Amino acid sequence: MCFTGERTGLMRNSRFLMTAGAVALMSSAAMAADLPIAPPPMYVPPPVQDFGGWYLRGDIGFSNQKVKGLDNALYYTPGTTVQHQGLGFDTAGIYGIGAGYQFNSWFRADVTGEYRGNANFHGSDLVFTNGVQTGIDNYGGSKSEWLFLANAYADLGTWWCITPFVGVGVGGSRNTISSFTDNGLSLGVPSSAYAAGASKWNFAWAVHAGLAYRVSPNLTMELAYRYVDLGDAVSGDLVDYRGGNLLNNPMKFDHITSHDLKLGVRWAIDPEPAYLPPPPPLVTKG
Repeated sequence: MCFTGERTGLMRNSRFLMTAGAVALMSSAAMAADLPIAPPPMYVPPPVQDFGGWYLRGDIGFSNQKVKGLDNALYYTPGTTVQHQGLGFDTAGIYGIGAGYQFNSWFRADVTGEYRGNANFHGSDLVFTNGVQTGIDNYGGSKSEWLFLANAYADLGTWWCITPFVGVGVGGSRNTISSFTDNGLSLGVPSSAYAAGASKWNFAWAVHAGLAYRVSPNLTMELAYRYVDLGDAVSGDLVDYRGGNLLNNPMKFDHITSHDLKLGVRWAIDPEPAYLPPPPPLVTKG
């Protein structure tokens, strides 16, 4: 009896262990079926660099201008010669806006419009008659321009986010002379004359050089030098203090040029997209 009872208990224990093991195996299999299965390695193409895109720009700066010479109908009086002394302009501000397109990593183009602020003019003429100095004229006034250019640039590579560039531009300049005065001596007698303001359109051209720093995919800052040829300018008719003269004689400013220093920003409207690979699919086994 004791043996029979002991054997029966052992058999019951064995059946219990087998049943528990089977349940554990089934639970493990069910949990494994719910776990995600890692997908096989996928080929991810390299990002495509798209350099094309429209941009807006703004610039501020200052000018350093000069004029080659002055011309007036009175200079051609028989026996009269004139020597220019100290002709020049004070520095003035530059304020510009524009829009352009970046075609690829090295070429871009834009159109710009800018107002060049009033620059004070100063200078003198020594007047000689038959080789003898007979007078002196001291000039004053101011000059301003509206300058419109179509520009093309070559970007010369990028190092540490800095891109040197060069460029050329062509367009037109509307040069305005205002508040022109002429005070001096003629044969020892004080003289005084003035001219009304006047404007003149000219062909203009420019060359650019500078450095661009890319702050973000949208924002680029520029420090640039520009040489610009603004053409000529004229004043109104030059008359004496009584409002009269012997002939129409506006003062002509021959060949105005400027060395400009500018700080600019470019804002990309549609910068190149950042490449983001798609997430791997989640695969489950049901």
